[in-house]
Amino acid sequence: METKISSYDIQTAAENLVGVLEHAIGHTGDQAALVVWDADSELSTALAEAYRICLPAAKFMQFETTEVELVKAEFEGMKPKDLVVLIESTRFRLHAFRIRLELFKRSLKVIEHPHLERMSGDEARTYFDSLAYDRDYFHGVGHALRNLIDGAQLGMVDSGNDHRLIFPAGFEEAKLNIGDYTGMKNIGGQFPIGEVFTESKDLSAVHGEVRISFFGDLDFTVNRPKIPITLIVEKGRVVNTYHSTPEFDGVLEKIRADDGEVWLRELGFGINRAFTQEKTVSDIGTFERMCGVHLSLGSKHTTYNKANIRKKSARHHVDVFVLTNSVELDGERIFEDGAWRV
Repeated sequence: METKISSYDIQTAAENLVGVLEHAIGHTGDQAALVVWDADSELSTALAEAYRICLPAAKFMQFETTEVELVKAEFEGMKPKDLVVLIESTRFRLHAFRIRLELFKRSLKVIEHPHLERMSGDEARTYFDSLAYDRDYFHGVGHALRNLIDGAQLGMVDSGNDHRLIFPAGFEEAKLNIGDYTGMKNIGGQFPIGEVFTESKDLSAVHGEVRISFFGDLDFTVNRPKIPITLIVEKGRVVNTYHSTPEFDGVLEKIRADDGEVWLRELGFGINRAFTQEKTVSDIGTFERMCGVHLSLGSKHTTYNKANIRKKSARHHVDVFVLTNSVELDGERIFEDGAWRV
């Protein structure tokens, strides 16, 4: 039987959020805070309670019982550098109003927790653990990985049994999601955090074999096959698989139907130690921060442009998670035994 979220769990979440508020977001007592939440899931309700503990002066608005125009009016009355927290069982919709984008336009700080209804019980506790903000770890590992990626010409991901995925053409400028907003226009984003990502400068150069232990299915849920699936990659495309499942075949069929072929694009280095091959959650957008390597399948990537891929027609970006033995950049081993060595 799945265990309910306890008051102790909520207190743990509140303690972790204090670190996020102070060290990542830089929220102070001089700035107003608004928490917009819903009671449509156990995790959203518990997370709202955690924020009541660590933001006692904040205003709370329950989304499903409040008129949309009242929520928008509250946003409009806030000052630059004030904080908005969005606690969403799915994702809030304010008609044509794109919430996070509009809040950033107002120079507001934003913490967004979407798709909470996909996680409950034990997964909720893992989610709370993932909110812990170890600034020295996130900044140290994050910046070290970015510096190594930006200077590397050759990358290799080893997933065991002689399965190696090779990146021989250098990498695009790495991007950080580590709670360091120094020099950035916007402060905040989707939480939990913990990722450094890039992709090959020449997608067609990527080749080899890689085993994946999880993938995002058509419902955006983390799917774990009984046997790791092997992807065969030639000229940057997935051309064959071994030990596939009907669910994964469905993902590939959808990508091919819409994008024409299955490109391998993002190379993501997750650094959030709350998520591992053993400690998982069901929401794919949350689990993307798992400590290890993930890749994206499909033509779509909103950060990097490639001349041979039409951005407007690219439809899919599906995360898959590598059963990772080790990672090397220019011959230097930077990941092994489930941890980053930088």
